[in-house]
Amino acid sequence: MIFADLGLSDSLLKAVEKTGYTKPTPIQEKAIPVILEGGDVMAAAQTGTGKTAGFTLPLLQLLSGESNKKPDTMRALVLTPTRELAAQIQDSIETYGTHENLRSGVVFGGVNINPQKTMLRKGLDILVATPGRLLDLHQQKSVHFDKVDVLILDEADRMLDMGFIRDIRKVLALLPKKRQNLMFSATFSDEIRALAKTICHKPAEIDVAPRNSTVEIITQRLYQVEKQQKAQLLSAILRSNTSQTLVFSRTKHGANNLVKKLSKDGITAAAIHGNKSQAQRTKALDSFKQDLIQVLVATDIAARGIDIHQLESVINFDLPHVPEDYVHRIGRTGRAGATGLAISLVSSDERKQLRDIERLIKQAIPRADMSEFDLTPVAGGEEYQEETRPPRQPRGGRSAQGARGDAGQGRRRRSGQGGSAAQNPRGNGSPNGEAKRGSKQEAAGQDRAEAGRGRGRSSARAQGPQTKGPQTKSPQAKGPQGRENQSSGPRGQKSNTGQAQRNSRPSVARDENGDPNGNRMDYDNSYRNTTTYPSGNPPTRANHRSPGRGEGGAKSRPGAARSGGQRSGNSPRVESKSQLWQALRLKDRPSR
Repeated sequence: MIFADLGLSDSLLKAVEKTGYTKPTPIQEKAIPVILEGGDVMAAAQTGTGKTAGFTLPLLQLLSGESNKKPDTMRALVLTPTRELAAQIQDSIETYGTHENLRSGVVFGGVNINPQKTMLRKGLDILVATPGRLLDLHQQKSVHFDKVDVLILDEADRMLDMGFIRDIRKVLALLPKKRQNLMFSATFSDEIRALAKTICHKPAEIDVAPRNSTVEIITQRLYQVEKQQKAQLLSAILRSNTSQTLVFSRTKHGANNLVKKLSKDGITAAAIHGNKSQAQRTKALDSFKQDLIQVLVATDIAARGIDIHQLESVINFDLPHVPEDYVHRIGRTGRAGATGLAISLVSSDERKQLRDIERLIKQAIPRADMSEFDLTPVAGGEEYQEETRPPRQPRGGRSAQGARGDAGQGRRRRSGQGGSAAQNPRGNGSPNGEAKRGSKQEAAGQDRAEAGRGRGRSSARAQGPQTKGPQTKSPQAKGPQGRENQSSGPRGQKSNTGQAQRNSRPSVARDENGDPNGNRMDYDNSYRNTTTYPSGNPPTRANHRSPGRGEGGAKSRPGAARSGGQRSGNSPRVESKSQLWQALRLKDRPSR
């Protein structure tokens, strides 16, 4: 059978002839006529058998003859799981639609959204998209689905799994009920088939090979190796064969570390994974396709549908957790009838994944002997170290135990009792270097009280006037960072010369605002003179002060809390602004 027997138009046959294909593949023979008749299709075929052309060619013929000019709409929607696959499908549409008067476009994340909005304003016939960016555009009212006649899910099993099904359901709810549904993939589990049938209307199920099978022309090989020797064995394999190789790693960190290891061994390599920007991913993939680098280390974003011409070998550095991904990984080689080699490096902790894969493909992967390779490290190379992600820190970047006590230098805690001894928050000889406080609830209450005061005021009230006697310095203890801390009274105070001089002055009963006669002293509205009020609050602020402010009931500042609301040192009556500021500087305030 030839393409002309499938009912394609002359313009499409001319475009196919330019690509060099003369005979359709089995999946194309069975799928194209059904799609041209307007029926729903669920097609499963092995990797590299031309599934993209199997839905692109009939789609172009169905849409030919008229063009959509309604802004922000499209007539056919193609959804893919990865950006690279979306760009590849767009290239196929442009290749086969050279002689068709149709407009097509592609949208995906990782790039500026504004050019995509501009493209959609002109109206499209075919839109290729990833679900996330498509929903972003719809949320911004830049795309509408009322004119969609055909929906295509490429790599349908991945689109309908737990990673994408929520977004797919949102898109399906926006589409017209009457439409043609096409689903293509290399693997279909029974669960995915059942879910797909709820989307399609009496679909024609097309299977051109045993389900979930691998291509027979791909030679599979397995090396059993210890995990610590995997990187060295991979380097030895790549050095023995200079052909281009696609290496699959399970994690993004592992892919980056492999690139560093291979580069040190003199092997040109690049990484492609989700943490890379779209520009970096495109550059790495283009460099690999243009034979500028020997090795492309990738996660499973490159396992779906990526077509790399004449790729000879694929290596699984780590086995995938999902068995179906193994079929898609090794399917990057052996495409379009070419031969390929698939190598898997399996350590003892991957035996379960290996059993699941062999059960899926219904065959045992042949074991090979790695004694033919020299595992001696390359001179000047570096050892591969599997990077482990550091443990997550609590929110705020501080440890859970004693975090509140480490907020700033010199910050101290009070126990809430006037005469009780407070512990240094840095810890004075405790086994874990943390302070011994009360319960977590009491510490949290003190934090909220101090934060509410704004100036570090304690929630404890003064216990009446007391006379402050000579202080006895407690032994100094060095905290975990080598700073000396000192505990005196209910709070541990930082030892410094200025504090010692202030503490040595004779104590005089004085209100917190500096009047030795017990009166409040505040600025008037001119900010130049001072006004002295009797004990209590100024009349204009009476309604905003907490009850009990005044004589004997005021909440004490941290400096006055050590002596029950009294203040050491003589303070003359302030009569000017400069004298007031000088008095405020002498007040004992906690350092930040």
